[in-house]
Amino acid sequence: MAKDNPRIRNTHAEVYIFIALIFISLALLFISARNFGEQFMGSGLTMYSGLRSSIYRLRKYVTGTVLSIQELAKLKEDYEELASRINRYEQLEWTSAGIRQENNRLREQLGFSQNISYRHIAAEIIGNDPDNLFSALVINKGKKDGIAANMPVIAYQKNEQSRTSDIVPAGTVLIGKVVLAAQLESLVMPLYDSSSYISARLGESRIEGIIEGQGSPDTPLLLRFIRRQTRGEISVGEQVLTSGLGGVFPAGILLGRVKRVLYQDTDTSIEIELESSADFSRLEYVFVIDPQPTNESSGRED
Repeated sequence: MAKDNPRIRNTHAEVYIFIALIFISLALLFISARNFGEQFMGSGLTMYSGLRSSIYRLRKYVTGTVLSIQELAKLKEDYEELASRINRYEQLEWTSAGIRQENNRLREQLGFSQNISYRHIAAEIIGNDPDNLFSALVINKGKKDGIAANMPVIAYQKNEQSRTSDIVPAGTVLIGKVVLAAQLESLVMPLYDSSSYISARLGESRIEGIIEGQGSPDTPLLLRFIRRQTRGEISVGEQVLTSGLGGVFPAGILLGRVKRVLYQDTDTSIEIELESSADFSRLEYVFVIDPQPTNESSGRED
């Protein structure tokens, strides 16, 4: 038998080694591929989880934003409705307060009217003279209601509670007289008009004179033609009343109070500034009276 060839034995060994290396390489490749797959899947899962979390947060944010916008719109609508209700309630409260005040004023006027001993017609001031012929007031009663020219006009002023005569109730002040009566309205010339002249008498000293207006309710009235010798008898704050002379205004209606005595050493007479008792800035209601008193406790009232 032939002896083994060493060269052949070396070749067979190399083949075995090569085959072993192939198996080892395949085993290592398989193990590496498995680890890579696991790592890839783990990385993919991590990325997906992050993406899913981001999508969830984004959806939650968008949903919350939409809900917040809807809630804000609803809150705005509710606020506007509540504000509208509050405004309506305030208007109702103001209207109610105005009605109460108006009722109180009318109640005062009614109580005053029931004590007037003259035939009288209640009227409301609705404006001023449109032609500016006088500093006139327009009232809402006229010939149809029995009003005629030269009728005196009085009013109630609750700050003047002193009784000035037996036939004039407390709080009576003179406003002026009717100068023009139309069918449904009349013009009243107030006592502060520069064309107004009224016979007057001081309440305590009984000194007489003529009151003249100076054209504005903000300027004092003037009591003129008073003898100089009576200067010491006049007191500041003394009431000045109608004297009844002239036949237009009945006696005893309050005109104002002495504010200041004016005189010069060379003058033969003195003048007195009066503060009118009538508050024309708040005047709303007046009474036109017939100068002839009646025995009734309350007269005609429309």
